[in-house]
Amino acid sequence: MKNYLKTALFTIASVLLFNATHAQVAPFEITLEPITIPQLGGLQSYAFGQANGKWLILGGRLDGLHRRQPWASFDVAGHNNELIVVDPVSLQKWSAPLTSLPSSIQEQLSATNMEFYQENDYLYCLGGYGYSPTANDHTTFDKLTAIKVPDVINAIINNTSFTSYFRQITDTQFQVTGGRLKKINNTFYLLGGQKFIGRYNPMGPNNGPGFIQEYTNAIRKFNLTDDGTTISVTHLAPYIDSANLHRRDYNAESQILPNGSEGITMFSGIFQPTANLPFLNSVTVDANNYTVNNTFQQYYNHYHCPVLPIYSATDNEMHTVFFGGIAQFYDNAGTLVQDDNVPFVNTIARVTRDQTGSMAEYKLPIVMPSLLGAGAEFIPDLSFPRFNNEVLKLDQLTTTSTLVGYIYGGISSTQPNIFFINDGTQSSANHQIFKVKIKKSSSLSIDDLNESSINHLNLRIYPNPNYGQLKIAFNLKTLDDVTLTIHDVKGSVVDTTLLTNLMIGENIFEKEVQQLNHDSVYLISLETRNQKSTHKLVIKK
Repeated sequence: MKNYLKTALFTIASVLLFNATHAQVAPFEITLEPITIPQLGGLQSYAFGQANGKWLILGGRLDGLHRRQPWASFDVAGHNNELIVVDPVSLQKWSAPLTSLPSSIQEQLSATNMEFYQENDYLYCLGGYGYSPTANDHTTFDKLTAIKVPDVINAIINNTSFTSYFRQITDTQFQVTGGRLKKINNTFYLLGGQKFIGRYNPMGPNNGPGFIQEYTNAIRKFNLTDDGTTISVTHLAPYIDSANLHRRDYNAESQILPNGSEGITMFSGIFQPTANLPFLNSVTVDANNYTVNNTFQQYYNHYHCPVLPIYSATDNEMHTVFFGGIAQFYDNAGTLVQDDNVPFVNTIARVTRDQTGSMAEYKLPIVMPSLLGAGAEFIPDLSFPRFNNEVLKLDQLTTTSTLVGYIYGGISSTQPNIFFINDGTQSSANHQIFKVKIKKSSSLSIDDLNESSINHLNLRIYPNPNYGQLKIAFNLKTLDDVTLTIHDVKGSVVDTTLLTNLMIGENIFEKEVQQLNHDSVYLISLETRNQKSTHKLVIKK
């Protein structure tokens, strides 16, 4: 369900003219080590639980990026109709069909993009999107299914019945796909997502096979009581915000906040209410409320991908590492490139929140081995020390490379932008597993600070490329005069404009610049008393 705009590709160089990054000593080093399990196929956008060192995997898609044609998109052939057990140590795999389960459970557990959370032995799966023979249509399921993970794993390995280890309830508040399910203390949080009913159609809901698409625009909260027989749900007052919580298919991760309490951060997400582009800001949730962070911009890793959250109590720093996926921006030889087609990327980046609550983005020196990560999961090794909310304990690291988890599955794409040419052969569901190992960094370990992530100006130029019509948008936190300067690539000033009488918030400025030559590149610099941002403008022939 991915929408795209016309290509607009440009390079951003913030603070320094051609260098958007700053070298910083890394808090840790990460390595990826591929392993292969015989007979394990590819899968993306699935749910998982684990027990005794083994994984239980369910739902998801067997194919790659969904196709544009309604008759081909999210077809039944791509459903995962099996329960899969994986032992990443002995490199073994077992499976069993869903057919022994009641039809309502079969339908939901064949869905893609379910929200899920494991608490002790029970994996709770909510919602998800897929074809329902009962409804004779594609739908978002209004179900919560509880699965007793260790017993199901043992039953599949031993080829015995597992039907008694599944229970299901119906609740319209759980009719959500593409959201995230987390906990703060004893309360569940269902963050973002949407209800989608009918066949996907990029031409819109009223063309061809119509559909219903309703974002929740919400953080739904509930308490759940489960005695192993009866599931009881008490819904709490939700947070509703159509401007800031309009997010799906994204990363929401458990955090340790600067005051030491548990929290959740909603990173990026698609799509903005007023544009088919990802959010760049974030939302932090604690036990009392939520806060929109507009002082930080995340440029890498906008789509759901494997994420590793790790916190240092000694330094009071929360690090969240993102592995590949899909993003509006990527790095090219030290500069930040924007592509509004929102391509597949191989970037590995971290977002760090310091003791003051300030956040910044860093690009790691390693990348995914190809265009991987979208719809994949980070599956933690439960033997590594963690906080109660699943955040890893950084202070437990040594100088020896230590296994902290695995990355499995996701979409593997043959090229960055395939949506408009996608006939099903340009991408596939990845079968590869990677061990994720980390260790304390040395003084030579360097991550690159993305200066744009902490630059409050948030300069945008559009369209870019264009034919000489300069149109920019930027943000001001305080009342200030702004100097707009255009340089050619040799550094000569082409044009200078002083912008006055501006307002706090978003400002838009347009100007026809006669001196710009076709088929040329210019640097557009915006400068206040305290900040400067420079972007690259491409003029077409």
